[in-house]
Amino acid sequence: MRSFINWVYGVALSMGGPGLFVIAFLDSSFISLPQINDLLVVLMVVRHKALMPYYAAMATGGSVAGCYVLYRLAERGGDAFVKKRLKAGPAVRALAMYERHGLLALMVPALLPPPAPFKLFVLMAGVAGVRPLTFASAIAVARGLRYLVLGALAIRYGDAALELMRTQGRTVAVSLVALIVAAVVGW
Repeated sequence: MRSFINWVYGVALSMGGPGLFVIAFLDSSFISLPQINDLLVVLMVVRHKALMPYYAAMATGGSVAGCYVLYRLAERGGDAFVKKRLKAGPAVRALAMYERHGLLALMVPALLPPPAPFKLFVLMAGVAGVRPLTFASAIAVARGLRYLVLGALAIRYGDAALELMRTQGRTVAVSLVALIVAAVVGW
């Protein structure tokens, strides 16, 4: 598995933005590649700071496209898909979160680092009948914010940002998400 991840890093880094788009697509759709997008965004931004908005946009676009594939599968398969592929407890809880919190139930997991069950919420958005444009917009805003913040941290802290992600990445991400959620709830 380690050699596969190293290969993915090498391919994505050699392709630049398009490689980042492909990896983000795969990670958000069929293959789970935890934190690879985050690390790739930081690595690429550290190398080329002026391209930070481009890298954030490519990661966001790939993520939106990959999530949309899962969303459409769940939308078409509906309840049958959920009953066949997912455990009942988490699926019921995710649907209940949509009923209570609307798109925040999708956007907060999109901001959180792994192991947040993000794909479950993407699937439940399809089952719950969230409109496609609303779904794509929510993913784009949440993931765009995530990758822009990562890019800004990479510009500000350079190589130290990579070390911070390796040692305290989850703590920093959860703190940032808590601040964002508090701001949204307050607003």
